[in-house]
Amino acid sequence: MCEASLKLYLNWLLFPYQLGSKRRRKVPETQARQAVPTGTQRSVPGQEQVEKRYDPLDSTLKFVNRPDDLNPLCDDSLRAEMSCGHAVTPESLTRWCRSLLDQGNYKFRCPALAEGTKQCNKEWSYQEVRRLADLTVEEMQHFEESMARLALADHCEVQECPQCKTSVERMDLSNLCVQCVVCTAVQKKKFYFCWQCLKPWKGSGPRSDRCDNDGCENKDLQLLQTCKTIDLPDVKGVTSCPAIRLCPTCGLRVEHNRKHCKNIKCPRCKMEFCFVCLKLKRECSQTSSPYRMCPSGVAP
Repeated sequence: MCEASLKLYLNWLLFPYQLGSKRRRKVPETQARQAVPTGTQRSVPGQEQVEKRYDPLDSTLKFVNRPDDLNPLCDDSLRAEMSCGHAVTPESLTRWCRSLLDQGNYKFRCPALAEGTKQCNKEWSYQEVRRLADLTVEEMQHFEESMARLALADHCEVQECPQCKTSVERMDLSNLCVQCVVCTAVQKKKFYFCWQCLKPWKGSGPRSDRCDNDGCENKDLQLLQTCKTIDLPDVKGVTSCPAIRLCPTCGLRVEHNRKHCKNIKCPRCKMEFCFVCLKLKRECSQTSSPYRMCPSGVAP
């Protein structure tokens, strides 16, 4: 997914707030009213922090008389039911979702226990989180900008320019020499940097191995050469396979959870390939089954 397509997707996902920029577009007054938190807020004694509470007259929420599944110790606030069936308060939901963003996760999943020790793990939409977490305008801006940044990094080859710190997408995955259009415009001359060592480009280009800066080396290659090996218990004959692989299509670093078959799907380009021989799934499946060793053996 290219950056432009991703922005369109994110704009639709987070409607009516514009993402990827600190500037907000003007929305109709009726929509603006819907975006404003509808709950009540209570000052915490001795603290400047304001505790959020649901409005008991809000008929759009389903209130429940059971403990908060995200914070069972919180028993003096109204609880509402999420789409997955678990109870939350605006405070506990805000804290949990903020912690997910801080950990680099832009998809919100329920951590409550569903059966015994098994997590619910159902995904909540941002619209649901925004409403039941009773997000303030400042919180919405933080959430949306964080989600846009994380989603862009997940779906595209993106890094910060070492000079101006803006996000730059690498369109040609075989070329380490990347131009920053912001620095080029400001300096009125083309500025290139190395995608690998993140220093101003030195030497001729394009190149796929390294630039001429001292210390420029492929850390992924080093990691692949020194990583431990694993077995795939469900795949007959696979007892010593590198634990880390690079997607043969987009180059993303991936790992196998050691469960089920030998094929995995790249989280970035969505291409399925064999973790053992590194061939695309459709090619590998012509000569072996998903639960047997490939005739060509384990790719180095």
